[in-house]
Amino acid sequence: MFNPTVARLTYRALLGRRRALILCALPALLLVVAAAVRAMVGADDEVTTQLLGGFALATMVPLVGVIAGTGAIGPEIDDGSVVYLLSKPVKRPSIIVTKLIVATGVTAVFTAVPVLVAGIILNGNSQQIAVAYALAAAVASVAYSALFLLLGTVSRHAVVIGLIYSLIWEALFGSLVEGAKTLSVQQWALALGEKVAGNGADVTSSVGLPVALVLLVVVTVGGTWLAGQKLRTLTLAGDE
Repeated sequence: MFNPTVARLTYRALLGRRRALILCALPALLLVVAAAVRAMVGADDEVTTQLLGGFALATMVPLVGVIAGTGAIGPEIDDGSVVYLLSKPVKRPSIIVTKLIVATGVTAVFTAVPVLVAGIILNGNSQQIAVAYALAAAVASVAYSALFLLLGTVSRHAVVIGLIYSLIWEALFGSLVEGAKTLSVQQWALALGEKVAGNGADVTSSVGLPVALVLLVVVTVGGTWLAGQKLRTLTLAGDE
């Protein structure tokens, strides 16, 4: 299902100069803030969980996911260049799976790695907090990539819709409104982080681990399948 040619083209599109600068902005901000906080307040587990949970997982990860997920296919559909890809003897589900893998990899690199480094800066990975949030970021990267890849196939306004979803649902309702937390990707991913950190750390999720795993699988598999189905409906000029 993985196509190296599609992967290479997708990586090239996502890591172009302009998009790469955008992808680097939030992780760089996280690291600068982490260094400043450590210098001002020292190692503090509570402050670490607040920064990694409130900014990194709730805001940075979904925003990077929007850029990578929608950027993996949305621009090709918008400008019509996707027809050149569809004209090749490549199965359309293979195109979606390959783009999902690339988008997930890019999102994880630009989120999980900075989260881990920021956590180490903040408290030296005390109580496994840095590792817990890095794992949560990596897991969330998969679900966000599938969700925003699907969005990129169904709407020409995928980036705007994704930004609204990220900033309002995930960053606001998913963090503050109790009922909405059950339907928040960040809370599902955080359930794995809670398992890694253990009872001693203040890393908690509003969703139990079994339910979180099921929901993560449903969103990832469902989003990928729907994106593949949508791509199947795209026809080339001149097709019957």
